[in-house]
Amino acid sequence: MREEEQLAHDVYAASALLWTQQAIFANIADSEATHSAAVLTLLNRYSLPDPLAGLSTGQFATQSVQDLYDSLTATSAQSVIAALQVGAQIEEMDIRDITAQEAVVDNADILMVYDHLLRGSRNHLRAFYKVLTKLGASYTPQYITQAEFDAIVTSDLETGP
Repeated sequence: MREEEQLAHDVYAASALLWTQQAIFANIADSEATHSAAVLTLLNRYSLPDPLAGLSTGQFATQSVQDLYDSLTATSAQSVIAALQVGAQIEEMDIRDITAQEAVVDNADILMVYDHLLRGSRNHLRAFYKVLTKLGASYTPQYITQAEFDAIVTSDLETGP
C-alpha cells in the first residue's frame, strides 16, 4: 500500500506540472502524500521496512509498480483528458486493492487507516470523474464493477475523522 499511495502522488504531481490549468492534480497529489505518510507511520509503528526508503520521486522498489508508474505517467502526458482518466484508473485500483487488504487484516490501527484511504480514494474518483464529464469526456472502470463505480460517482462526497 505504501508504494501504491506513493505512485498515486507521484503520477498526480507529474500531471500537475504538465496540466497547470487543472488544479485537481496538485490538490489530490497533496492528499496522496498524506496517505503515503499514514502508511509509513504504520510501517514504523510495527517495525516493518519501508519499500521506498532511499528512493526518489518516481522510483519504486517493486518492478511492477515501477512499470505501472512509467506507463501511467507516459499516458498522462498525452493530454489532460488522458491524465484525468489515469487519475480515475489509479483511484479505482486503490479501491480494489485496499478492499482486498481489509478482508485479510484484523489490526484496528491498520483497518482505521485503510478506511481513511478508501474514503479518500472514493472522493478522488468522484472528483476525477466530475472533471472528466465537465470536459465532455468519459471513463470506463477497469478494476471495479460498473455498478460499484456508478454507486461511488453518483453518491455524495464523504467526510470523516
